[in-house]
Amino acid sequence: MKITWLGHSAFKIEGAGKIIYVDPFLTGNPLAAVKAEDIDAADYIFVTHGHGDHTGDAVAISKKTGATVVANAELSGWLKSQGAEKVESMYFSGGCDFDFGHAKMVYALHGTTIGASTHGGVAAGFVFDIEGVKIYHAGDTGLTKEMELLADEKIDVAILPVGGYYTMDAKDAARAIDFIKPKKVIPIHYDTFPPIKADPGKLAELAGTKAEIIILKPGESI
Repeated sequence: MKITWLGHSAFKIEGAGKIIYVDPFLTGNPLAAVKAEDIDAADYIFVTHGHGDHTGDAVAISKKTGATVVANAELSGWLKSQGAEKVESMYFSGGCDFDFGHAKMVYALHGTTIGASTHGGVAAGFVFDIEGVKIYHAGDTGLTKEMELLADEKIDVAILPVGGYYTMDAKDAARAIDFIKPKKVIPIHYDTFPPIKADPGKLAELAGTKAEIIILKPGESI
């Protein structure tokens, strides 16, 4: 199992013989660790919501690699209309089995219009179960009481935004750790643009010993 941060909210997850991308915002991302055109292989692309800094290069990567794009019903329909090679829609349920394991869509407190006015369904995060490892990618979200439900998932790695302004800041992310009770946390969604300039080290200070805070540079992996 290998989890690589590509900058902003973009991740590459390698496990069970599959390559999975989440929110592959690479083109136009000043912190991107790779270029979209350099991605030659992908099996799945999960998109948390319809904002451009999360849909990113999903369609282009899908066209090039044949990867299946997974998103909520409204957003997946739009991605298909834009030319995504394969699309699978999900919504809040017990989740779906895939050939890499299991994925469950969970609530995120955030908007999700596509462009200026196209409705993109409800923003979400994902809980992945791959090779027995539970990964929670929160997407863009504020702090919610629903996060308490994630404690039952026994999350190994929680990927949480800390940039503030549009999402949780470090203080709220530390409270989210109290709710979720993950073993490890990777802070994301900071420093990409001036409004979300933040110090991820503050989360480590606030979390104390409640979870191991892993601060990655774009391109680094655990």
